[in-house]
Formats: sequence, structure tokens, C-alpha cells
Amino acid sequence: MLQRADFYRSREENAGNMFPRHEPIVHSAGAQREQGPLAQQQLAQFERDGFLWLENFFTPEMVEGFFDELRDMAQDKAFCERDEVIMDANREKIRSVFAMHETSEAFHRLTRDPELLGIAQQLLGGDVYIHQSRINSKAGFCGNGFEWHSDFETWHTEDGMPAMRAVSASIMLTDNNAFNGPLMLIPGSHEYFVPCAGATPENNWIQSLQKQTAGVPSRDAVGQLANRHGIEAPTGPAGSLLLFECNTLHASNRNMSPWPRANLFFVYNSVDNRLVEPFCGSKRRPEYLAARANTQPLKPWS
Repeated sequence: MLQRADFYRSREENAGNMFPRHEPIVHSAGAQREQGPLAQQQLAQFERDGFLWLENFFTPEMVEGFFDELRDMAQDKAFCERDEVIMDANREKIRSVFAMHETSEAFHRLTRDPELLGIAQQLLGGDVYIHQSRINSKAGFCGNGFEWHSDFETWHTEDGMPAMRAVSASIMLTDNNAFNGPLMLIPGSHEYFVPCAGATPENNWIQSLQKQTAGVPSRDAVGQLANRHGIEAPTGPAGSLLLFECNTLHASNRNMSPWPRANLFFVYNSVDNRLVEPFCGSKRRPEYLAARANTQPLKPWS
């Protein structure tokens, strides 16, 4: 496999300054852009902010079963020992479960929901596959947060994702409110790539899934972008959908409330943006974090 040129260098001793992205934000054009599920106003908002909130995209009743399945997983000790399951620091609560679309037929079917898949194709300009899927869970009173980061910086550096042509579809499995650690995003941050200082530790993914230290932008960079554009934290009922561009800076606080927060993430990547070798020079991360084998175009369920 020929390695592509690295247009987004990161994880070096001197991080350097942020700089504008090289790719468009919405990749479709012509009829595909105009006739997709998202209206032109919604596409314009996604281009401007780097994310789009669609309240009640699914009904709470439809997603309730997925949260119940997560609850059953948490009670299965053998399941919690699997590599795809990331426990909290005390190994008492599930923090993340990866490869959900390969673990459960119900989750796999959901990736091919005609409207959801149509949105991904509209945003990315053609056929897509699942680069990564996961549930992030924050138990009441003790669910930890996530540091500020760009997913693309990690996927590019550690997985070899060449370009910014992926989108995360986050489905709320529980109500997300101001108190249970909702996702925070910096509007407009997707317009810039923020290099991160420091080399990537060997097997960085093992510890980074519990607490991320490599690939975290400087406070100065986050401050500049937040002071320029603000910070937003979309909240709403279970079943709502948050679409966010792969380079949008985001983070979340610890859950100090008594209410759990669980969100399902499907990362759609263009079939024209399949992974090459990691740009940081490390070995490949596991398949459940970065798909290389199962990258055939998704087809909507019939």
C-alpha cells in the first residue's frame, strides 16, 4: 500500500500553529447535495458550525432497547473482560464499548437506517463504511469526562486516515442534560487543524481510551478557538441525533448528576478515504478501533 503525503503533521516535539483544513466540509455536490435527507439550511449550518443537532430523530422508545442491551452487557463479567470493552479506572463501570455494529445485529441494522445512512452519504459525497462504532457511557455520580480533542487528529496520526472525510453520528440512548456530562463542541473549530505536541507512546491506545494525554491540543489553541466561537453543548431527549464533523474539537465533563448518560456513536468514513499506515509511524491499532478489513460500502436496509 502506497503511503499518502501527510498534510496534517502532528505529535512532534514542537506542535506548530493551527492552520486551515485542506478539504471541503460537505463533500457532495449537485443533485446529491440537493436531494439528500438534510435541507440546504441544515447543510449550511453543518458547514458553519461543524455539527448539527437533530432533536427526536428517533423516538425514545426505539432507542430504549439499545440502552437495555448496554445494561445487560455491564452485568456480564465475561463480556466486560473483552478487549472491546473499556472499563473505568476502578473497573466498576463500563466507559466505552467498541465495535457495537459487529457485536449486535440490532446495532448493525441501525447503521443502515435509510435516513441516517443517506445523511452520511450526503455529507461525505458518496459511499461510506463504518470506521468505528462505540457506546460511551457515564454512570451517575461517577462517569468520567473526555479531554478536548479532534477525532481526526487521532484517526489520522494513529490510524492513517488520510483526509477529513468522516462524520460521527451520535445517537442519544438516554436524555442528555446540562448536568450529566453532555458533549461540548467548539463551533467553527473544524475549519482548522490543531497539531498536538509530543510523540505518540507505544500502544498509546491502551491507556488513551481511559484517559487521553497524547493528541490533546494546547490550552492556548483551545482558548483561541473557544474565545472566537464559543462553546455549545446540545442537550435533549433520548433518540436525538448529533452529527459532528471529524475535525470538530469536543470534550465532556464528568457526570456529577444521579442520571446516567449513554450515547451511541457510528463513525462513517468515505470509501475513498480508507486507512493507510499510521502517520505517526506506530503499528496499527486493533480492528475494533479502526476498520481496515470490513470497509465495503453500506447499503440501506430494505
